[in-house]
Amino acid sequence: MAHDPGPPLEQWPGLAPQMPAASADSTPAEAAASLPARLVQTGPFGLDERRLVLVPARRGSDALASIGWSAKAPLPLLCALLRSWEDRFGAQTVAVFGSELHVSVARPPVDAEQANLLALEHVLSTADNIVDDPPTPFPEYAAGLVGRTNWTFWWD
Repeated sequence: MAHDPGPPLEQWPGLAPQMPAASADSTPAEAAASLPARLVQTGPFGLDERRLVLVPARRGSDALASIGWSAKAPLPLLCALLRSWEDRFGAQTVAVFGSELHVSVARPPVDAEQANLLALEHVLSTADNIVDDPPTPFPEYAAGLVGRTNWTFWWD
């Protein structure tokens, strides 16, 4: 299957709207606290290969720049996206493993229109798992973001 950068557009449709917090939603801190356990259970790395690092940063979106994280990711753009997702989705940078980034999401998109806009933002990250490998067709990728409380990105 060929590279799928998203749907063809005449112009940028804008950012996905901010998801309002509902009383039943987890807080960003609660969502972030639940992701490490899932990564330990389902991730490709064993416990002996993981290290806990506390990063002195005002916001989680600043942590990657603070540690000088090096992947083929466009770091300034990625940090800007993460900061915006913190504000709009309660997203938190939770883990990095080599060139993988794991983000928890307290307020994921709830419908297809919101998810389509967010999926376009994910394409901007240039992450290989979004645009190249596997080349998940854009509609399938976007539909998978509805209600999803963790996002993973990786770069070769």
